[in-house]
Amino acid sequence: MSGFDFTVILESLPFLWEGLQLSFFLTFLAIIGGLGFGVLLALARLSGIRALSLVAATYVNLIRSVPLILVIFWFYFLVPLALGRPVGGFQSAVIAFVMFEAAYYSEIMRAGIKSVAKGQVQAAKSTGLGYWRTQRHIVLPQAFRNMIPVLVTQAIILFQDTSLVFVVSLRDFMTVSSIVARTEGRLVEMYLFAAAVYFVICFAGSLAVRRLQSKVAT
Repeated sequence: MSGFDFTVILESLPFLWEGLQLSFFLTFLAIIGGLGFGVLLALARLSGIRALSLVAATYVNLIRSVPLILVIFWFYFLVPLALGRPVGGFQSAVIAFVMFEAAYYSEIMRAGIKSVAKGQVQAAKSTGLGYWRTQRHIVLPQAFRNMIPVLVTQAIILFQDTSLVFVVSLRDFMTVSSIVARTEGRLVEMYLFAAAVYFVICFAGSLAVRRLQSKVAT
């Protein structure tokens, strides 16, 4: 370790922090957008309307069958063609992450919705509540409580996946770390530091999942 020079990390902290902020921001936007769209997909699949359920199922199965990096390429190149004007890499990445995560969140939510006792749904219908009001007031609150640990786990995976945005020239934490490593000629130090940062964040998230699982179990 005597040949290691970790001062490059200290000198590059402002630059690295900017990249980490972008990773966090992309994760946040993908979670919010993915959850919103995912709820709609899950409800569509469970609605009993065959055509709607088929469309939602086709979308979910299609997106889940391709790698995320390919989805990012799709939206980076296809969205500008559809709109007839250039779209920035950040916007394309956000759209790709939201659309991709929605497919996974929808399956998590569908399982959570099915975990709610059918008797509660029947009781809600007997009081005159319609389908959407039953979902909003009875089913979804309980389903979200059951799904929290899995949703947090998916968020951890999503944070790791933000490193793929280098393909659209965005400077997330991993990309910035690589830039510093190549520029300063300190590949070992920078990649060790990047690995440590990812480990700390993801390990903290896994501990949160364990605590949430114990609370949900009680």
